[in-house]
Amino acid sequence: MTEKEKMMAGMWYDANNNQELIEHRLKAQELLLKFNQTPLRDGKEIRALYKQLFNDDPEALTIMSPLTVDYGYNISFGKNVFVNASCYFMDGAKITIGDNVFIGPYCGFYTASHPLAYKYRNQGLEKASPITVGDNCWFGANVSVMPGVKIGNGCVMGAGSVVTKDVPDNCLVAGVPAKVIKVIDQDGELED
Repeated sequence: MTEKEKMMAGMWYDANNNQELIEHRLKAQELLLKFNQTPLRDGKEIRALYKQLFNDDPEALTIMSPLTVDYGYNISFGKNVFVNASCYFMDGAKITIGDNVFIGPYCGFYTASHPLAYKYRNQGLEKASPITVGDNCWFGANVSVMPGVKIGNGCVMGAGSVVTKDVPDNCLVAGVPAKVIKVIDQDGELED
């Protein structure tokens, strides 16, 4: 198997010394340089850059710059997604974002894990586990989502949370590590 195939299969792979993966990251960085310097009002150019970076042109996607990704092609956005400034998508594995998701500034979605033993870390080994976010979710500022986490529909991640475990539908989570604070009544009254 190639290192990319190992990466996509969730196996240990050499992220740091494999020329194919290095080239893919360099290509993403070149596209990000263009994206991060293109005015948002230049919609045609922004959409062309989405297509090059994500291999898709998601409906009503808005991303504020600066944006950081590793590869880009492992990220999929649903409809009507808003990503605020300075977010990082570490997409060694698939990151799937549902419809109507609002992501605050400085959020990070981290798919990579590294060996605890430094002799393996020093070899450049890592593995990546996918992250999935359901529809109608909101991430407050500076939320970190860890490898392999699945977040259900209708969830809210409190600002500064570190989400290390799966989150059921319609939950407000907060803290380090994030814990369920309450179940959200989606049909309830507007809260202050």
